[in-house]
Amino acid sequence: MRELTFGHSPCPNDTFAFHALTHGLVDMPFRVRPVLLDIEELNRRAHTGEFDLTKLSVGAFAAVGDRYRLLRSGAALGHGVGPLVVARRAMSLAEAASGRIAIPGRETTAYRLLRLAAAGLGEPALPTSLGTVGPVVPTRPLEHAIELRYDQILRAVETGEVDAGLIIHESRFTYADHGLVKVIDLGDWWEHETHLPVPLAGICARADLDEATRLAAEAAIRASVAHAFAHPEASRAYVRAHAQEMSEEVCAQHIALYVNEHSLDVGDDGLRAITRLIEAP
Repeated sequence: MRELTFGHSPCPNDTFAFHALTHGLVDMPFRVRPVLLDIEELNRRAHTGEFDLTKLSVGAFAAVGDRYRLLRSGAALGHGVGPLVVARRAMSLAEAASGRIAIPGRETTAYRLLRLAAAGLGEPALPTSLGTVGPVVPTRPLEHAIELRYDQILRAVETGEVDAGLIIHESRFTYADHGLVKVIDLGDWWEHETHLPVPLAGICARADLDEATRLAAEAAIRASVAHAFAHPEASRAYVRAHAQEMSEEVCAQHIALYVNEHSLDVGDDGLRAITRLIEAP
């Protein structure tokens, strides 16, 4: 039987959603060999088409669109799921973006959202809608952005290594434990501007896979998510094995937030949101 490599993160939402797939609990005409890596590492490896199937930040889609095709199942998007900017004290987005700010990677959706939100800084106000971001002020790299692995950002902000941090994944549940405060919820900003869900990441198939294999992979991933919803305890040991430093409560919050109806099918609103983010300047 053919084997397909599948790159995804070790975060609870992925290990929960893809447990059945990687353990052969759903019907599929191939075997899956999982490779668990940080999302920015997956984004980087996509430039060489390393994996047959891979999770990718929507923020990375434009750069690898010739190598990968989005599948409708397995996506991470929704409402109330956006990244946050946090700091040790209350400050404006302008102050956070102009100082030393830790980011989880330059190809992450989080960084793309931050650049969009910060695009109008230096102007009287932020652009009134994403539809006018391009003609008003194009996005630009933040001058003092420092790349760190996502799980190192809270500590860097707490210790003063950086002035602010752009956080993703479970950090949104634990930043207050580090004595930090929220500067902005970029998901709320996006939803207010677009009235669309926040498109964080999707599962993509390498473009050279034949259509039958892509469709089979899409169906198998959808079946795996459905199995996770139907048997939420089945993946417990697998999830915990890859989230050893995360409490049971945070694991449960993480899964409940990021695995939702869009994980079964990205949906028309989800596709519109992805297109909107990719096409934003």
